[in-house]
Amino acid sequence: MKEVRVGIIGIGNMGSAHAVNIFDGKVQNMHLSAICDTDPKKLEWAKERLEGVSLYQNYKEMYASGEIDAVVIATPHKLHPVMAIEAFKQGLHVLTEKPAGVERSSVRKMNEAAAKSGKVFGIMYNQRTNPLFAKLKAMVEEGSLGEIKRMVWIITNWYRTQSYYDSGEWRATWDGEGGGVLLNQCPHNLDIWQWIMGMPVRVQAHCQYGRHHQIAVEDDVTIWAEYENGATASFITSTGEYPGTNRLEISGTKGKVIIENGVMKWSVLEKDEREICVEEPENTSHEPVVYREIVPEEKETAHLGILQNFTDAILEGKSLLAPGEEGIFGLSISNAAYLSDWTGQAVRLPMTEEAEALFDRLLKERQRKETGKRSLLDEKASEKKVKRTEGTKSLNCEKGSYEDRWSVRW
Repeated sequence: MKEVRVGIIGIGNMGSAHAVNIFDGKVQNMHLSAICDTDPKKLEWAKERLEGVSLYQNYKEMYASGEIDAVVIATPHKLHPVMAIEAFKQGLHVLTEKPAGVERSSVRKMNEAAAKSGKVFGIMYNQRTNPLFAKLKAMVEEGSLGEIKRMVWIITNWYRTQSYYDSGEWRATWDGEGGGVLLNQCPHNLDIWQWIMGMPVRVQAHCQYGRHHQIAVEDDVTIWAEYENGATASFITSTGEYPGTNRLEISGTKGKVIIENGVMKWSVLEKDEREICVEEPENTSHEPVVYREIVPEEKETAHLGILQNFTDAILEGKSLLAPGEEGIFGLSISNAAYLSDWTGQAVRLPMTEEAEALFDRLLKERQRKETGKRSLLDEKASEKKVKRTEGTKSLNCEKGSYEDRWSVRW
């Protein structure tokens, strides 16, 4: 195989961006062969913009066409595992958008199907290409910060207006998205958290539903987590703060790192804090701290970097920067956060099958009540919604490009 023939399912904002960039040759040795969407208008756009690309309304027909070697899945979250599992059965490589799915139980089945297929399986965790996050991951793994004590991440610059939530009936619904800020905006951050720090063993969370918007799902969350060695993590996120903050701090026995505004601030201890604590005769310390500031020279390759890496993994056997199987980790944190809030108790990780089943049941209860939740908006609010959305576009297919809001924003 000299090139990867790819099909894309879902021509929304992300799918159209992937399609245009692949079609325009921005991913070496990847060829856009087919597009699938149930919306005739989107297929009409694809026919005009992506001349010569085969068009389908049924993804199974595209899978069976013989025209593709791999598929990029850019559909609503809950469909990712379903479509991926079918693709593996058809012998296709898979790159899925984030999050991996809605429930850990379904993603676990997807991972099992991927392992059984032997095909390349990736996930669009494009923020792993950010050089500052990659640098911090290497520092933690190399022990540059000593034993890790604490992580604090305030990620509240995911601001969204009511018009954003009103732009699609599926948005901010338990049935459509499976959640709010944790499932839509924060999968990248939850992934980077576990990518750098590893998985915690206990999660406790407080979620506020519709605090800042007229929505049924959460738009403000605080998570507290604990690690096996006693280290802790605090994660605060919201779509209702403007201007927001993106500030990641990790503290260890040999210093700390703060990443904010695209800069890494590294405070280095010459002596391990545990030694200082035991050996220092005074009631405080005057040990020197060396301050270093790191501004990355490389750029974040983002979505194109993941697409290229996925292609190279298929053709050359290169290691994936974002293996699809790892999508379950960040999702486990968000599932545990919901379950903790719903039950008022801390949740152990990895989640047991009993905990998974409880989460699935409680989620389904919310999905069944979805129609009722719509009635939470009174008639006046509904009238305002109509007025707000008259000029709102749910899809800017003419653009077909990667917006800044999908990359790391400081």
